[in-house]
Amino acid sequence: MPIANYRLYRCAVAGIEGIDLTSTRAFDRHTHDQFGIGVVVSGAQKSASGRGMVEAGQGDVITFNPGEVHDGVPIDDKGRSWRMLYFAPDLIADALRDMTEGRTTSGEFELPVVQDPALAERFLQLFLAMTEASADLRRQELLTLVQASVLGRWRDSDRPQMTPGIAQAKALIDDDPLTAHSLADLAKVGGLSRFQVLRAFAKATGLTPHAYLVQRRTDLARRLIASGTPLAEAAAGAGFADQSHMNRVFARRYGYPPGAYAAAVN
Repeated sequence: MPIANYRLYRCAVAGIEGIDLTSTRAFDRHTHDQFGIGVVVSGAQKSASGRGMVEAGQGDVITFNPGEVHDGVPIDDKGRSWRMLYFAPDLIADALRDMTEGRTTSGEFELPVVQDPALAERFLQLFLAMTEASADLRRQELLTLVQASVLGRWRDSDRPQMTPGIAQAKALIDDDPLTAHSLADLAKVGGLSRFQVLRAFAKATGLTPHAYLVQRRTDLARRLIASGTPLAEAAAGAGFADQSHMNRVFARRYGYPPGAYAAAVN
C-alpha cells in the first residue's frame, strides 16, 4: 500500500502554491499548468521529463514547465520527500521581463534536475518564507534570488512542432474536454487514420489521446475547485463519472486528493 504524507500551502504571494510531500507512490504521467521549482529533501526518484528520463536525489533541485509531461517512481521502497513551489506562468514571465530588461518573457526551464547546494538551501529558505510568517522584504529578496538562479538556466522552447493534423486533434480535446471523443473523431478532424493519430499524438504530447483528455479534465477540475466550486459539482463539471473517480485521478497524478487542494486554496 503506497504511503503518502502531504501538506498543501496557500502561499503569501498570489499565484504561488506550495506542497511538502513524502510518498512511496509511483505517479502517473501528468502535466501542470504552472512552473514548478522544488528540492528533494530525502530519498530519490527517477522520472520522465521534457529532457528524457532523469534521476533526482537528496539535495537536488527539480523543475518542470507548464504542459511538460512527467511522472515519478521512487528509487526504493523508502520513497522520497520534496518541497515544491508552483508558480503561475505570469509570475515567471514578469521575473524574466525584469531580469532581461524587457527583452523576453517566454521560454522554459532547461534542466529538470540541478545539483547546486547553494540554490537548494536558498530555495528551502524561500519555501519557509512563503509558507510561514516572514517579513515581506525578506520573502521578496529570496524569491528574486531563486528565480534569478533558476532562470539563469532558461532556454527558448525547442519542443518539436505538431503537424497540422495532430494540432487539430489536440484542439478538439482542448476546446471540449467534456465530450467523450473517440479515436475516430480525432482521426477525422486531423485527416489521419486512427493508428496515425494514436502514434503521432503520443509522440507530440507525451500522452495518449485518452490520457490527454483525462489531464485536461483534471486541469478543469482544479480550476473549478480553486474557484470555490464544491467537489461533487467540480467532478461533474469537469466530466468525471463521479467524485470518487476524480479523487482517484488526483491521487495518481499529484499524490493528494482534491479535498486537500480545496482546503489549501479556498
